[in-house]
Amino acid sequence: MAAADDGQRRNLGRGLSALLGDENEDYASLDRLRLSKMVPVELLRPCSLQPRKHFDDQAFASLVASVQEKGVLQPILVRRHHDSANEYEIIAGERRWRAAQQSQLHEVPVIIKDLDDSQALEIALVENLQREDLTPLDEAQAYQQLIKEFGRTQEDAARAVGKSRSHVANMLRLLSLPDPVKVKINAGQLSAGHARALVTAENPTALADKIVRRGLNVRQAEALAKQEKQGGTRIGRSSRQAKDPNVSALEHDLSELLGLRVKIAVRGDSGALTVHYDTLEQLDDLLHRLSQGTQPR
Repeated sequence: MAAADDGQRRNLGRGLSALLGDENEDYASLDRLRLSKMVPVELLRPCSLQPRKHFDDQAFASLVASVQEKGVLQPILVRRHHDSANEYEIIAGERRWRAAQQSQLHEVPVIIKDLDDSQALEIALVENLQREDLTPLDEAQAYQQLIKEFGRTQEDAARAVGKSRSHVANMLRLLSLPDPVKVKINAGQLSAGHARALVTAENPTALADKIVRRGLNVRQAEALAKQEKQGGTRIGRSSRQAKDPNVSALEHDLSELLGLRVKIAVRGDSGALTVHYDTLEQLDDLLHRLSQGTQPR
């Protein structure tokens, strides 16, 4: 009888040990029973699917100060690491994890979810897009991933993060800018407002240089871009005769509608309409919208 009692105690001990996570078995069951728990910071790993490419130093310093004073208040969303059952991959909350490390915290709160790569990426994208400190290009690239990899429309992507469809469309247009301009955006020299003013410019790189050199605000940059399109000035060239304001206004309206640079050449009562595209995907999207009579996807 005593031997049987000892056996029951041993079995009970194993059951409690497994339930409390002291044994490396049945992790999926453990995660379902205890979705939120404290985990040593060294057991967390950045996610290879992380859409964020740039971290704002000033915003991060503010987060570190908050974590040092109050700790990590919002749990980090993780999944089990595919190579190690004892480690976790961060889906959302990498900045909080980095701030905890810098604050020399030993543990952080986590919420464990059983997610495949597709689910993990979509959650990471939406979580990042709902933050205010993404660079304009990181935000634009995240929208592009949602649309291309998950079949979302611009309307779907906008609804997922609480933005307007026009906002998503305007952000996506930034991806067509030349690399030298993108470098200035990521460096914080140009804001999203500056960048939108450059999308339809004839020479966005030269215009961006001028905006940065003069320290122009968004309104001034928009005025300079409009002046360039109307022919009042040409960067690096001599002045030319101004284009008919009505034609310039029509060019602007068409560019805004299509999300592509549009030029109109008037020759008496006739003329030519030119639509500039940077990728075949842009051309294919335009042809699809013209054939369907729909708004940009």
